[in-house]
Parts: sequence; structure tokens; C-alpha cells
Amino acid sequence: MVTSTRVESLTGGSQPAVSIKHLRVIRGKHSALHDFSVDIARGTITGLLGPSGCGKTTLMRSIVGTQIVTSGTVTVLGHPAGSAVLRRQVGYLPQDPAIYHDLRIIDNVRYFAALYGYNRQAADDAIARVGLTDHRTDYCANLSGGQRTRVSLACALVCHPTLLVLDEPTVGLDPVLRVDLWQQFAELARARTTLLISSHVMNEAEHCGDLLLMRAGRLVAQTTPTQLRKDTGCMSLEEAFLSMIRRHTTTHQAQ
Repeated sequence: MVTSTRVESLTGGSQPAVSIKHLRVIRGKHSALHDFSVDIARGTITGLLGPSGCGKTTLMRSIVGTQIVTSGTVTVLGHPAGSAVLRRQVGYLPQDPAIYHDLRIIDNVRYFAALYGYNRQAADDAIARVGLTDHRTDYCANLSGGQRTRVSLACALVCHPTLLVLDEPTVGLDPVLRVDLWQQFAELARARTTLLISSHVMNEAEHCGDLLLMRAGRLVAQTTPTQLRKDTGCMSLEEAFLSMIRRHTTTHQAQ
């Protein structure tokens, strides 16, 4: 597994936001994660990249504490994943927007604010952060896919999380909405929120400071966009990723 010197320096100076040691997850008869170990630095945008079915969602669920793990440890902000103390510190945006379609935007976000112990002003602030103030009284059933994603993001932001975990938040969105979302993610990172964002769209890696490349439940590389290009000699991040995957496959077949 490739690890860049920049990632090593980021994780070496302070306690990481997430520390995973020898994580193994079995779902049914299928091993979803194999001896997975990684540290994620605080205050960064880390991209979790890999093809569909490689274990990205399972890894994210393990971090937010909703996945039963077979063995290994997952430490989040200094506590075991899923600990009660993390309730207000970790925000999670699943692949399918976790909102009630028969409620208005404001009702959905206020509901999540109440779950976290926050008031109505916190809900209003979260809606403003995702640019939906003018639509706050619209029913979610009438929203576009992109708007529903932003409502779900507001629900995750309402607790002002220290760590924000986003599972393929740009799937199905048009290019303009994708750019808008990534701008919002960058603003959150500047405010020292740690973001872990999964995607199978390789060009989105350009927006990330650090990259975790996965295949078949394994960590192929922990690197940066610049380092990945340097290590593979490819200018295209998609080609660089495929090159790294081929190396990983060849290595494991030889073992």
C-alpha cells in the first residue's frame, strides 16, 4: 500500500480525526473490508475513491458507528466509533437523502436539530449554509434531486460537526450543482471541519487534499492528487488510479 510523505506529516503532528486499525467487516459470507488500517488527518478534505462495491459505504458506516465490525478498532475524535459523546460531533450524509418527503425543508432540518439538542435558529443557519433559505417552506416531495441532497446536508450540518462523512453526495447531480457543493465543502474545511467524501468519479479527487484509494475491500493507496500523478507518471487522475489498481492487482496475484 502506497503512503505519501505529506499524509504521514499531516498525521504525525497531532491526533488524527479518525484512526482505523486492522478493521475487518464480514457481511453475510462476503468479506467487505480486509485488515483495513488508516489515519485521517484533522481539518482536511479526504477523498475516498474506488469503484462501486469496493467497500466505501461499509467503511463510512464503520466510522459513524452504524456498521457491526468483525474485528479491529475504529477511533473517531479520540473515542470509539459510535460512542454517545460523538453524537454532536459527527455528521453523516448517506447515499440516499435521509429526509421526509412529506415534510417541508424547515420541518426536516428542525427535526434533526431537535434530535441533536439544538434550537430553531440552528436549523435556520444550516438551511442558509446550503443556500435554501428562499425554499425553506417548500415540501421535499417537490424538490429536485440536487435540492434534496442539500436538505440532507443541512440536516447533517445542523449540529456543527467536527467530522462530516459524506457518501457519494454528488451522484446524479449536474456539473453546476457539483461545483456548488464542492465549494461548500471547501468552506467547511476552511472552518476546520474534517470531511471524508466518497466518490467513484475520479476527477472529483482534484478537490481533495488527501486521497484514500480502495479496491475490493482493501486500501490500495493513501496519497494526494499530486503524489498520485508523480508515482504513476499519469497526468489524468483516472488513468493514475487505474495504474495503481493494476499494480495492486498484480502484487496480490503474485502473493
